[in-house]
Amino acid sequence: MLNIRLYNILIDLCLIFVFTHSSYLPEWSSLDTRPLPNWYDQSKVGIFVHWGVFSVPSINPEAWMWWSWKGDNPNPDTVAFMNKNYPPDWTYADFAPQFRAEFYDPNEWADIFAASGAKYVVLTSKHHEGYTMWPSKYSFNWNAMDVGPKRDLLGDLANAIRSRTNITFGLYHSMYEWFHPLYLEDKKNGFKTQFFPNMKTLPELKEIVETYKPSVIWSDGDWEAPDTYWNSTGFLAWLYNESPVKDTVVVNDRWGNGIPCNHGDFYTCSDHYNPGHLLTHKWENCFTIDKGSWGFRRTAKLGDFITIEELLKELVTTVSTGGNVLINVGPTSYGKIAPIFEERLRQMGSWLKVNGEAIYSSVPWKYQNDTINSNVWYTSSKDGESVYGSLLIWPNNTTEITLGAPVSSASTTVTLLGSNAGPLKWRAASGSGGIIIDISNIKMYSLASDWTWVFKFEHISSVKSKIKKHETL
Repeated sequence: MLNIRLYNILIDLCLIFVFTHSSYLPEWSSLDTRPLPNWYDQSKVGIFVHWGVFSVPSINPEAWMWWSWKGDNPNPDTVAFMNKNYPPDWTYADFAPQFRAEFYDPNEWADIFAASGAKYVVLTSKHHEGYTMWPSKYSFNWNAMDVGPKRDLLGDLANAIRSRTNITFGLYHSMYEWFHPLYLEDKKNGFKTQFFPNMKTLPELKEIVETYKPSVIWSDGDWEAPDTYWNSTGFLAWLYNESPVKDTVVVNDRWGNGIPCNHGDFYTCSDHYNPGHLLTHKWENCFTIDKGSWGFRRTAKLGDFITIEELLKELVTTVSTGGNVLINVGPTSYGKIAPIFEERLRQMGSWLKVNGEAIYSSVPWKYQNDTINSNVWYTSSKDGESVYGSLLIWPNNTTEITLGAPVSSASTTVTLLGSNAGPLKWRAASGSGGIIIDISNIKMYSLASDWTWVFKFEHISSVKSKIKKHETL
C-alpha cells in the first residue's frame, strides 16, 4: 500500500506542475472556456467503428456480450447459447485467439470511408472488455499484438486513413473495464481508491494520444463513478495544454457520472441522441446502421438495417439543429465491412456529392423545421447568402410545394440541387408569408439523387411571425 500511495502522490505532484504552467486548469469552469476547433463543426459527418473480441461471438448484445454472459444479471438467452455451443470450461478470453482479422485491409476501409463523404472516423481503441486494438504497455497479453491478429490494428488504420484520405482520425476509449481486478477493487471501496485510473485508464489514454495523435477522444464507460475518481479534468487539462493534439483535439461529454450533456467540447448525452430542436452547445448524434447492434451481428436480418432514407433523415435533422452525425458500422472478426454497411455508406456518399453544400460547413438557419411542411429541414451557408431546404419525402400527385418559413423578395431564386431544370418558378404565398414552388418541370428520373431532395434559396428572409421556431421530431 505504501508504494501505491507514493505512486499517487507522485502523479498528483506531476499534475500540479503541469497545471501551474498551463492555460487551462483542471476545473470544468476553465476547461469549458476552450473554443471548439473549427474543423469539427465544419465536418458534420463521421463514421463510428465498433470492433473487438466481441466481434467473434457476434451475438446479442454484441459489444456487451461478455457482461450479458457473466455480469451481475446474466441474460438467459446468452447463457443458453454459450452452454449449447461451447464447452463448460470456455472463457471469454478464449475468443481472443479467434479474433484473427485475416482479411483486414485498412486501405480498403479507408477507401470506403472516403467514398461515404465522412470527414472523420472514430475507431474503438478499447471497449468495456478491456482488449486494446494496439500493443498497449498497460494491457499485457490482452491486446491485438499479443493475442489474435498479432498486429497493430489501430495503427494500421490510422496510417491508411492519413495516407489515402483527408479524413480526420479519432479514437473511442472505454474508461472502465467490467472485470479488471483493479477496477473491481476500487468499486468495492466505493471509488475512494483510484488504483484503476492511475495505473490503467490514464496511462492508456496518454499512450494512445502520444502514439497515434487522434483528433477525437470519444470517451465512454464512465457512468459508475464520478469524474473526480477518473481524474477527468486532470487528463483534459493535459490534453488541452501539453499533448501533441492540443490545438486540434475534440472530446465528448462522457467523463464521469453526471457529466454527460453538461461538459465537453461536444455533447452526446445518450446513444442515438437527436433532440429535434436547436441546441446552443455543439452536439453529436451517434447512431447505428444496424438498428439493434453496435458490433457485427450474425443474426441480423435485412429489416434490422436502416434504409438510406432513414439514414438521411437522421443526417438532415441533426445538422439542421446544430449537430454532427457519427454513423456506426460493425466489422466482422475477420476484418471485413459487411456489404450492407458498405452500401449505406456509399449511398450517403453519392448523396453528399450532390447535396454536400447544404451539409458541410453549414450553420442552422432561423428556422430548423418548416412551419407548414414538416418534411422540410433547413440549413444556411455560413455567410447567410444561401438557405437550403431538405425535403425528406417527395409529394405525390402535385405540381407545387408550399413552404411557410422562407419569405421571398423580387430577387429570390430557387433551384433544386442535382437537377438540370435551372431556376424554378415560384410565387409568394398569401397571408403571413411563405413561398410556393412550381415543380411541374422536374423529371424525377433525371435527378442526380433518388432520396432527400435539397432546394437552394438565394435572397430570401424568414417569416416574421410568432410561429413556434423549433419543431420536435
